[in-house]
Amino acid sequence: MPQVTEIAPDVFRICVFYPEIKLQFNHFLVNDDEPLLFHTGLRRMFPEVREGVSKILDPPKIRWISWSHFESDECGALNEWLAIAPHAQPACNMVGALVSVNDFFQREARVLTPQEPLVTGKHTFRYYSTPQLPHGWDAGVLFEETQRTLFCSDLFHQDGELEPLSQASVIDRCRATLTNYQAGPLANYVPYTANTGRILEGLASLNPQTLAIMHGSSYTGNCAGALRDLGVVMKEVLSAPSYQFGT
Repeated sequence: MPQVTEIAPDVFRICVFYPEIKLQFNHFLVNDDEPLLFHTGLRRMFPEVREGVSKILDPPKIRWISWSHFESDECGALNEWLAIAPHAQPACNMVGALVSVNDFFQREARVLTPQEPLVTGKHTFRYYSTPQLPHGWDAGVLFEETQRTLFCSDLFHQDGELEPLSQASVIDRCRATLTNYQAGPLANYVPYTANTGRILEGLASLNPQTLAIMHGSSYTGNCAGALRDLGVVMKEVLSAPSYQFGT
């Protein structure tokens, strides 16, 4: 059963926990004149996410569906959502639309950029491309300017069944998760590149007030500081060589 929590005004976290892998999958619904869903979830997760959405609004009213990068837990259930929401339109950056979305899904995506905001009523969104962060050429984040919520996908990934919203730092949990992943079969799931620090500094300059995090607790507090701390942790944990050919 999904857990639904309002983490910022009109922003609802819909959490589906998979105990067998000790991982939360969080989907974010913005309740506005033109409701927006960030993350569709996996196809098999669709009934649970739909149930969570239905606690806030009638699912066919969804108007915009967005995500960070082309991956099953980000947009795997997009066609299922498009089938029940007749006016819904995917929304992502140009790379995502050109290399994956417009060929794979039933409706053409609206291309989002920082210069072309998406207005859903009370809320205004801008999409910032963040190539290879958390991963993928097409990666990006969505920033809601009204309440200053940053939808940051896999950034700040934390394992376990955790509280919906934390006012305490989540960086130690994130460090532990990244360290554990680097030591196991999912090593290199998040890369550290020459642009990582610059991208995180750019996101910090947006001065978000809430971080809507896909795996683990969302965070409210000194979000700019948290993004800068994440850059330090990622460099420390991820910049050391870990790839071995043939393993």
